[in-house]
Amino acid sequence: MNRLAGVTSPYLLQHADNPVDWWPWSPEAFEEARRRDVPVLLSVGYSACHWCHVMAHESFEDDVTAAYLNEHFVSVKVDREERPDVDAVYMEAVQAATGQGGWPMTVFLTPDAEPFYFGTYFPPAPRSGMPSFRQVLEGVRAAWTGRRDEVAEVAGKIVRDLSQREIDFGTGNGGGGAPGEPEIGQALLGLTREYDPQRGGFGGAPKFPPSMVLEFLLRHHARTGAEGALQMAQDTCERMARGGIYDQLGGGFARYSVDRDWIVPHFEKMLYDNALLCRVYAHLWRATGSEPARRVALETADFLVRELRTNEGGFASALDADSDDGTGRHVEGAYYAWTPGQLAEVLGEDDARIAAHYFGVTEDGTFEHGASVLQLPQQDSVFDAEKVESIRRRLLAARAERPAPGRDDKVVAAWNGLAVAALAETGAYFDRPDLVEAAVGAADLLVRLHLDEQARLARTSRDGHVGTHAGVLEDYADVAEGFLALASVTGEGVWLEFAGFLLDHVLARFTDPETGALYDTASDAEQLIRRPQDPTDNATPSGWTAAAGALLGYAAQTGSAPHRTAAERALGVVKKLGPRVPRFVGWGLAVAEALLDGPREVAVVASAPADKASTALHRTALLGTAPGAVVAYGVAGSEEFPLLADRPLVDGRPAAYVCRHFTCDAPVTDPKRLRDTLSG
Repeated sequence: MNRLAGVTSPYLLQHADNPVDWWPWSPEAFEEARRRDVPVLLSVGYSACHWCHVMAHESFEDDVTAAYLNEHFVSVKVDREERPDVDAVYMEAVQAATGQGGWPMTVFLTPDAEPFYFGTYFPPAPRSGMPSFRQVLEGVRAAWTGRRDEVAEVAGKIVRDLSQREIDFGTGNGGGGAPGEPEIGQALLGLTREYDPQRGGFGGAPKFPPSMVLEFLLRHHARTGAEGALQMAQDTCERMARGGIYDQLGGGFARYSVDRDWIVPHFEKMLYDNALLCRVYAHLWRATGSEPARRVALETADFLVRELRTNEGGFASALDADSDDGTGRHVEGAYYAWTPGQLAEVLGEDDARIAAHYFGVTEDGTFEHGASVLQLPQQDSVFDAEKVESIRRRLLAARAERPAPGRDDKVVAAWNGLAVAALAETGAYFDRPDLVEAAVGAADLLVRLHLDEQARLARTSRDGHVGTHAGVLEDYADVAEGFLALASVTGEGVWLEFAGFLLDHVLARFTDPETGALYDTASDAEQLIRRPQDPTDNATPSGWTAAAGALLGYAAQTGSAPHRTAAERALGVVKKLGPRVPRFVGWGLAVAEALLDGPREVAVVASAPADKASTALHRTALLGTAPGAVVAYGVAGSEEFPLLADRPLVDGRPAAYVCRHFTCDAPVTDPKRLRDTLSG
């Protein structure tokens, strides 16, 4: 029976025709396991995951393996991007038991959803010390049928341990006040110790774009003038942009680099990475005027709109790492890598030599099978710019003829919120109204399709059809963040109003009223073996600290004391974790920088909706580097934003009012004076 045929998840649909009798995550699946008295195989992955595809081909498409699974297990397939709560709960158990995690995630459960055996990828035959998947299945079945008491004891202990973690975590880290200068200083020192001065970034291989940490470093420099923080951010951004992790032809970033030098990426391209990094590079340009940062921000924004925008106006989740190599085989990186011979076929021998030198394409290859990932190992100044641009255009056109990677078309609310913020700001900074329009289109889709009449948020949609899974904390927080950015850029107060609706849910349904701690799922969400709660960043800002940032921004726009208090209480966890693990709480540190700076509140009162003087003040306000500053823009007497109330023109001229820490400066009418006010 094909139970996956009608779902909205592209990942689940990839498995719909497997011989495995898959169930989606549902009460019915566990009831079936209870009825048959068999364990549950929980398999969690996502559509752009290379090793998920490998295990699917090796095991889940194999008739013999499928027959064994169907006879002895109830098999449940979960898209981690649709159900981050399920993923988080069982990934914590996997990491606690094995010391590591990843996808595909393979967990065996009792019919009460209690885990008792864990793993990730299992090969079809024993390999490198790993048992085969069939051996694992046989071992689990033997334990289930012959040592049931032992299985129950293990499962019960795991659930108790997870519950105890929740109790300790919720009461121990939910309060204590927001970070101050001592904690920020310790966090910066910790980052400096882990920084790679030769290559940029933090730690060794594999190397992930440290998007949230970069935002913290830029904000810290803006607030304090610390040159070391700016240098780490600048150098990391430069190394990533010149590496193979950045698509040198089409723009946009891959998920991570498998090496320390940013050369060979894991080729999947995720919406969240590119939204976050687009914003980072735009903010780096805002701080420094760097032309390479401007180029990367715009190229990444154009990639988002060109390759990830859906027909409904939202943004798709990912492009796959694998594609057809021209022989019918799906190969990782086939779309992106080049050999010298392939360059010559497209460019001719002379231009191919230039291209190989410029992009670092070697005879031996920097990737696999003699192919190279394009990078920029040389300084641009030694090449003719027009020649390079001609080469780039021809290679991009030739690449477009290759079989393209698959696209995961589901629209995830949180990641679209990140894209809305990035595109709105990038469009405003660089006078690209088309990018702002794309941000408005995505925001409109979220309102029309993802929000119900009670302003409750659905996590996903696809092809204009909303999914059945409830939004989690990161959805409410990141969409609110996107709406707040859009309100500042467009001067349309309706986006501030929608952000308020979402943040009211954060206060009412995701926040512990006693401690101020936040949970990843709502109080009325499906009950799992524990309620997930994690303040640390992963590939995206944690829902906890993203909510703190949105609450703080909304409070600055509206003067709401409850929202500001909630933000300050939520930052208590950053006070504790920031000095210890700064790489994993970067967004929380960035929000703390905003709190330490005020954040500043800028009200730009226009004499007419789009007159030149008013627009100049508005643009100057948006380009201010003060951490977390909010901007309200509208004509005198407008009721769109609370910050505009009782703020008149000055001698009939547009004016900007700047306040921080409940104190306001005298209004200014000159953009230069406003710029100085927002940079000091």
